[in-house]
Formats: sequence, C-alpha cells, structure tokens
Amino acid sequence: MPRWVDEGVSEYAKRLPADFNFSVSEVPMAKRGKSIDIAQAIRKESDALLGRVRPQDYVVAMEVGGKVLSTEDLAARFDAIRMQGQNVALLVGGPDGLGGDCLARADEKWSLSALTLPHPLVRILVAEQVYRAWSILNSHPYHRAG
Repeated sequence: MPRWVDEGVSEYAKRLPADFNFSVSEVPMAKRGKSIDIAQAIRKESDALLGRVRPQDYVVAMEVGGKVLSTEDLAARFDAIRMQGQNVALLVGGPDGLGGDCLARADEKWSLSALTLPHPLVRILVAEQVYRAWSILNSHPYHRAG
C-alpha cells in the first residue's frame, strides 16, 4: 500500500485506546494470469484470510451485498459483539471478492457501499469508521451526528 494509506490507518488506530485495538493483517493477493483461473486465486486468498482468523473471533465479511449499517448501527454492533467477549475480524476480499469459505465462516455480512471502492480507500474508511464507532460508544466529540 502507498505510504499515505498506512499513515491514514495509523492515525485512526493510534487514537483508539488499548482495549479497543485496531490492526490490519494483510494477506498477499493471489497471482492472476493465463495459468491461474480466478476461482483458484479467490480460493488461495480465502485460505490465507481464514488462516488469520481465530476460532473465537466474530467474523464479518465485507460484501457489496451485505447489510448496510449506519455509523450508529455499526457502533451498536461492535458494542454487542464486545459484550459477548469476542473480537471482530473484518474480512475484505481481493479484486474478485471473498470466496465461499470466507462467506460461510462469516457470522455477518456488512456492506461499506454499493460503490466499488479501491482497497487503499477501504482501509482508511474502515479505520475511520472503527474510530468513529468508538467515539459514539464513548460520547467523544469526534462524532457529531445531526
């Protein structure tokens, strides 16, 4: 990722307290080409993503067709999941989306937007929304809903 993406994600992550940790775990995009079909690439990426998920994690697949949440709803979902004692693992697929194994493992499916968003912006958008959700849960002035 370009430096500006890492800096943007870092900025939001460092604002969060230790008990609301946010981290990014990147898996390499599977190679695409004449000898590797798309389904094979998606399977490889899915295996790598699921290899980073712990059995006790609450897994959310980020999917265009997933549930659309307001920021307040997102905060409420994070709070409910944390109250269950689980960590949230947000899975973002490669350019061809998430594989069936990731979707099957997911406890929920959420959508960031009906728009197709580039991965660098998705990282920053997710980091910012996690921080904004925390700010709502803690009555921090960062989130000023109308």
